[in-house]
Amino acid sequence: MTAGVAQPTDRARPPELAVDRTIDRALVHRASVAEVFVTDIQVVGELDHVAAAQLPLSHGYYSDHARRPAVFDPVLLLEVGRQVGIAGAHLVGIPNDVVMLVGEFSLRLHDPRGLLVGRKPGRLVVDTVTEPTRKRGGRVRRGLVRQVLELDGMPVGTHTMECQLVTYAELEALRHTMRGTPAPSTRDVSTAVPASQLAPHLVARVNPLNVVLSDVDRSDEFVTAAVTPRYDNHALFDHDYDHIPAMTLTEAARQLALVAVDDGTGAVAASSVVAGIRGRFHRFAELDAPLTAAAEVALDGDVLVAFHQGGDVIAELAVEVAR
Repeated sequence: MTAGVAQPTDRARPPELAVDRTIDRALVHRASVAEVFVTDIQVVGELDHVAAAQLPLSHGYYSDHARRPAVFDPVLLLEVGRQVGIAGAHLVGIPNDVVMLVGEFSLRLHDPRGLLVGRKPGRLVVDTVTEPTRKRGGRVRRGLVRQVLELDGMPVGTHTMECQLVTYAELEALRHTMRGTPAPSTRDVSTAVPASQLAPHLVARVNPLNVVLSDVDRSDEFVTAAVTPRYDNHALFDHDYDHIPAMTLTEAARQLALVAVDDGTGAVAASSVVAGIRGRFHRFAELDAPLTAAAEVALDGDVLVAFHQGGDVIAELAVEVAR
């Protein structure tokens, strides 16, 4: 932590946050209301805010896990944190035509058992402090977002993001500069299922639509796979993209980490849960070039996953798997 920088717990909470409806989907850059989880958000400082979200008991992607007893998906907590971050940015004055590009993130859970699903939807409160790290022309261009997560009144973890804020026009120019040619869109890419797609139970899934890996291979040191998500999975691709988004890469890292710690039957994967995950993104994951991932189990038990495309490492994630 940076000395002198306010933390989310340093100040008083606002009045009770509502959970009776979701916020405007445009604030979180989502096409489908069903993919919006934030229900209320209140500004409590110049750039700081507190939000509530409802975690669903049943969701085609976030609830599709073999583990029992069921827990709320840690990747859902990441998505809620992302939604709160961008919605809060808009509420404190960041224009609606600005998008948030996450360069690095870290999710740390105190105890995955604190995410056990009960008989009611989960009520997640996200307390956010934002520290601008770069300004230009009077506008925040980069920032560090710190979030404290509470589920049903109990602290469950922390989430941080290092973000870059760019307009849609700037993003389009950046993409063209990096590629030299216009990028294809997910609306134009085949949704055919690879013949070598991994069986769902090997990544603790039930629905094949949610499997994002194929061509898995094991060596003495690494487990490798092709990253082949289904573009008709509207939880991963809520709208048209010209790249594979960071949240989909995070899902690929989670699945490959489960494969890496499993015994080849899916039994270990089904009894495991993510206790923490951190990532760094170097380049966009392009749609029109093969994308592979390689995982190795580190000495501390974390599974390190590197994504390779066009001869470059485009992203690196570390997944802590607990049972």
